[in-house]
This record gives sequence, structure tokens and C-alpha cells, in this order.
Amino acid sequence: MTVQTPGARVEGILDGFAVCASFACMVHCLALPLVLAALPAVADRIGAGEGFHAAVLLIALPTSALALVGGWRRHRAFGPLVVGIAGLLLMGFGLVFAETHTLETGLTVAGSLLLAAAHIANWQRRSSVRCHAG
Repeated sequence: MTVQTPGARVEGILDGFAVCASFACMVHCLALPLVLAALPAVADRIGAGEGFHAAVLLIALPTSALALVGGWRRHRAFGPLVVGIAGLLLMGFGLVFAETHTLETGLTVAGSLLLAAAHIANWQRRSSVRCHAG
């Protein structure tokens, strides 16, 4: 039987939350342009959601930092940490290039995918460390 420490449980919750948030961001970035293109009558009245992107990044930074650094402390694998940082940077650059919609969408989606992959890898490595320790 494996007993989790409270810190490991919190890190697992943060990784799960971060994966869901990355997926929600990706869906938002990919679906909103399709919805706007399909509804030209209201496209000029609905904003592109730059405030949404900033809010997601403000949520992603601390939750990802806590989960990825906590995972690194447990399994000592730099891969998820480096990929996660790259994902956050790409998401940040997406916000910087908000005026160029195609570039913004590409950077944000790529960043979200990298960040989700980092959290999944972090989750898997932490689980394998727990299994080998037990």
C-alpha cells in the first residue's frame, strides 16, 4: 500500500489542474476563431479575449511553478521542468503578440501543449518514484 504525503497530494492536484487549464486554453484559442468565423453577424461585437489570456497566464504561472518544481524535488528529472518553462514562455509571448492574431494563437497553443505535456510527464515521473519507493 502506498501512502502519499500531503505535499505529494497537493502536487498531484496542481498537475491535474494545470493539465485541465492548458486544455481549456487550447480549446479557447482554437474554438474562438472558428466560432467567430461561423458567426460573422456577431464577430465584430465579441472581443478576442486578451483579458482571458492574461488571466489564464496569471493562473498558470504559480500553479505550474509549484507543481513542476515540487515534482522536480521528488524525481529530480529536469525534462518536465524545462518543457514547462518553455510552454509558459510561449504562452507569455502569445500575450505579447496579441495584435497579430495568427502568431498569438500559434504561440499560445504551442505553449499550452508543451505545458500540458510537462505536467503529464511530471505526473508520470512522480508516480513511478512513488511506486519504486514503495
